[in-house]
Order: sequence, then C-alpha cells, then structure tokens
Amino acid sequence: MQREDPIAKHFRITSVQLSALRKLGLATIGDLLYHFPQRYEHLGQETETERLSPGAKVTLYGSLRNLKAKKLWKSKRPATEGWFEDATGSVKCIWFNQPYISNYVKDGSYVKLSGTVGGTEKSSYIANPKVEIIPAGSMPVGLFEKTEGIKIQTSDLFPVYSESHGITSRWFYHALKRVFENGVHKKIIDPIPPEIRKRYSLPEIGSAFVWIHAPEEKSHAEAARKRFSFEEIFAIQIARAKERALNDKEPSFPIPEAEALAEKFLSSLQISPTFAQRRAISDILKDLDPSEGKPHPMARLLEGDVGSGKTLVAAASAYAVVNSRPPGRKSGTLQVAYMAPTEILATQHFLSFIEYFRELPINIALITGSACKKFPSKSVRGKATDISRAQLLKWVANGEIAMVVGTHALIQKKVRFQHLAFAIVDEQHRFGTAQRRAFAKKGDLPAGRQAPTPHFLSMTATPIPRTLALTIYGDLDISVLDELPPGRARVATRIIKK
Repeated sequence: MQREDPIAKHFRITSVQLSALRKLGLATIGDLLYHFPQRYEHLGQETETERLSPGAKVTLYGSLRNLKAKKLWKSKRPATEGWFEDATGSVKCIWFNQPYISNYVKDGSYVKLSGTVGGTEKSSYIANPKVEIIPAGSMPVGLFEKTEGIKIQTSDLFPVYSESHGITSRWFYHALKRVFENGVHKKIIDPIPPEIRKRYSLPEIGSAFVWIHAPEEKSHAEAARKRFSFEEIFAIQIARAKERALNDKEPSFPIPEAEALAEKFLSSLQISPTFAQRRAISDILKDLDPSEGKPHPMARLLEGDVGSGKTLVAAASAYAVVNSRPPGRKSGTLQVAYMAPTEILATQHFLSFIEYFRELPINIALITGSACKKFPSKSVRGKATDISRAQLLKWVANGEIAMVVGTHALIQKKVRFQHLAFAIVDEQHRFGTAQRRAFAKKGDLPAGRQAPTPHFLSMTATPIPRTLALTIYGDLDISVLDELPPGRARVATRIIKK
C-alpha cells in the first residue's frame, strides 16, 4: 500500500461510497491520511460487565459471540445482535442498520467495545457500540501500538470524521486503521525540514498522523493539529516565494515620469490627500519608475477600510500610466485595466474615472457581462455611450482605449490589449499570478518577443493583520491606508457572540 494508490485499490467500495469519497475530495490513500477528525468523543470509563449501570458510557474488553444479522420484527430494519463476554459476565449488543458487523467480527474475537448502556439494571444492553478487534494475546496502548498483557491503560478518545451519504465516520476509522497497519504513514517524506521542526517543537509527520487520528491524550491531538496547520502555512509561503522569484524575472512597462505625472493629477483635485494616501501613492510610483532600481513588474496589495480612499490612490497611479507612451512609440498611450467584483461597482468606478480623467484626451471603456460603454461619446458631449461589444473589443485590442473598467469579463479570451501596463483588481483575493500572466498574454506581439507583464495592484477593505497578510500574500508588497479623509467616520469591526 502506497500513498499514491487509489482508495478503491485496497478497499471494497460501492459506487455510492466512491461518489461520497469524491464529494469529500478523497481519491488516494494519502488523501485518507489528510482527512482529519472533526472532533473526538470520550468512549467512557473502562469497567466490567458486572458493574454496568443504565446511562453510563463505558469501554469494555472481552469477546463477541453469537453475532447474527437479522431484521427487526416490527420495523423490519436490518440489524446485528450478539453477546459481549468478559470474566465477570455478559451483556447483549445490538447494531441497528449495520448487518455487516456479523461478517466483520468473527465469533469469539477479542474486542474493545465502547458505548452507552441502555435498558434496566436487570436487563441491560448496549446499542450501536464502537468495536475495535484486538488480536488474541495482545492489548493496545493506543489504537495502533500493541503490548502484551491484560492489564492496560488506553485512550478514551475516539475520532469522529466528516461524513457523506454512503460513507460513515466508522468507515474512516477502520480504513485508517488498515492504512496504519500497512505503515504508509512511515513512508511519507516530511516536507518540513528537521531544523524547523526542532525550532517550533513540531512532531515529525509519521507521529503527527498517529497523534491526530489516534491520540492517547488530548495534548497529542492538539500538537498534531498545530503541526499540520504549520505545514499548510509553510507550503503557502514556499509557493508565494516561488511566485515572487518568477515575477522578479518578468519584463515590465517602464513609467519614467510617474511621480511628476501623479503630482500633476493630485494638484488638480479640490481635495487634499491624506498622509496615508500620499505614502501609498509614493510606494506605487517607486515600483513603476525604473530609475528606482525595480525593472520587474510591481506586485502590491493596498489595504484600507471602506472610505479610506483606495480609489484615489488607484486613480493617481493610473493617471501616470495612461499619460505615458509605449516604449519606442511617439504616439498612443499605455493601457490600464480596473477589475471590480460586481457590475454595480464596475459601473460606479467607470463613472468615477470619467470624473477624474474628463480633461484628458483619452478613451475610457466599461466592459461587463451585460453592458459595454465608451467615454467620451461622439454624439453627446461629455457623456458615455453604449457601444457594440465587437467594436469596443476591437478598439481595446488596437490600443485606442486607454482605461478599461470591468468585471471578470476583462480576463475572457476575447478581450485583448495592445499595451496593458497596469492591472488594478478590487476585492478579488483569488486573482493571482496565473491571472496576471493571462493579462500579459493578451497583447499582440511579433513571434518570439516576450510580452511585458503588467504592473499589478490588488485592493482590499478586509482588515487583514500584517503578519497574516505577509503569509497569505507573500508574493505582494503591502501598503496600508491607516487613516480616513476628514469627515469620514471610521468603520467599526466587532465580534458578536450569540
């Protein structure tokens, strides 16, 4: 049994169970190991059959005998009935809707039995107890470790897994037991280097799998969960570091007069930017200007509360780009794409950029799933006009549209740019390196020539702690708008307990 093996190779599963496993995203033996318990149930106090009392949660050690699959007389429900015996007596057991128990457990098998006692003092029984088969002459210290002898101390924690129709938590318990018995967890190479595990007191991966699926005590499960959480964050950071290294090798469009152009735009406004806005604009302009020693594309996250002025920061940066010429050209402008999460917001930003850039001799367009507009209109002075999608896409492709605002429609295959130099994405956390490269490939260039990658600015109002932001968005530099323009009330974020 290997980590990469399909689950169906080693387990008899029906088509319903296979569908349930796929729904849970489980296909291989390795996937099973990473299907962690949702919680743990206490199995109850270890005792003997002569000491059973109704309502008590107990764990017993002994043998199961006379198991028979049958249908209940009144309800006709399938069930398995049998007797559990130890040195002090016996108790009846019944498993509802589990006729397979009689095939799973051989008559006389030694077992660990856990459940709640029902009935009365004189006529007690245990319904749907959890069963673990124990080889004769052996008793477990944990679920997967064995020691000789009868006097034992074991964990009372039983893992409970997320289920889907056709696959139960108990199925996962028994399937994982087989996986551990085959030693698959011992063959997996630990992705966390030993020195890092030692620094943060993390268990190695094989032990962590045992601790999370079969903890002898609560602290083991907590240590294992901490380790796998660290592993997930560690993998994210490695991926982000690779993305940043790749981005730093990409060519980009230089914006040599970015600072002077942005200052011209800000001086034309009747409002004064806050210190935080000027700081963020300065960060962006330094990334755009090749004289600052950054020839690679900008990749930056702009974080700020609703009303903190992120759109103004984006407008000042976009102004510098649309007033710049493509390399080696004496005419035309570089292009900017602004992507919003909804059509309503895209339309609002389209109108905002019209106001910001009204005096510039450039065309501004709106592209959404339901509308295409262009400013300025040739027929109505100072207004935007509806236009056919085919015509608008043609103008975007030949560079006649300098500023394009839209939704996800902007990254569709039919939308092509000639000189897309700056991509601004608002509240799109899943817009990453692949989408940025998709933008870069939209330009029509001669064969063999690499398209420059557009500078990228992602904007969010989600209050992300800086440490977490550096982890999740490790491939992006970060600018924070930590103050509001005068007259705007600060947004209050609260956690309310029910």
